[in-house]
Amino acid sequence: MNDKHFYEVNLTWNTATQGTLSSPAITGNIEVVTPPEFPKGMKEKWTPEHLFVAAVNSCLMSTFLLVADNSKFQFISFVSNAVGTIEKVDGKFAVTEIVLAPTLTIPSSQNEAKAKRLLEMSEKACAIANSIKTKISLTPIIEIK
Repeated sequence: MNDKHFYEVNLTWNTATQGTLSSPAITGNIEVVTPPEFPKGMKEKWTPEHLFVAAVNSCLMSTFLLVADNSKFQFISFVSNAVGTIEKVDGKFAVTEIVLAPTLTIPSSQNEAKAKRLLEMSEKACAIANSIKTKISLTPIIEIK
């Protein structure tokens, strides 16, 4: 595996505060808009802020899948909720914190402490989380079935 990777994303402005994201490597597009809290923002559409939080949340999942596989750790399900907080800092808006709340369901044959450790390792190894200054908080829930 190479140590350097490239991810191309294109953006085309459509109208008002709306654009379309695409990539030559991906089928399908994502419509993105200015959030409703800002002038001319739109409701019920993906915003850059949603995508930022989604990038951290999905990176946690993809990193966990790799870590769990490498550790031969079996699990039943992984569901994660993420909430990003935007605040004004030094007169500028910034995403100051993202709280990741994954729920990992494991079989009774697995160790709950190991599951939590693997989630914590995954958060620390996430390339997206390691690339931003936003505070990341992990509040995992481990369910045993």
